[in-house]
Amino acid sequence: MAGAWEADPSALFVKRLGKSAAELGNSENEEKCPDIWQLDNGDIAIIGSDLTAHYGSRLPRGVSLGSDERLVVIPGNMLSAAKADIPDA
Repeated sequence: MAGAWEADPSALFVKRLGKSAAELGNSENEEKCPDIWQLDNGDIAIIGSDLTAHYGSRLPRGVSLGSDERLVVIPGNMLSAAKADIPDA
């Protein structure tokens, strides 16, 4: 059995999945843009609003956040736009 997954901080950004926040009308400020990126090791990086403090105490049963994890929220249309770039399992 494989060990627990660990994020690799040396992984590099390879390609945006879906469209940029500007293309979707989700941002007018380039300094604050949600985004979805594939990394060179196959992992996915999500840039979104950190709402850990708001959702942390009301997570669904069986869901938890590690001390080094944050719950981020992105616009729904951003994930929908990335669907074509996400391979099936």
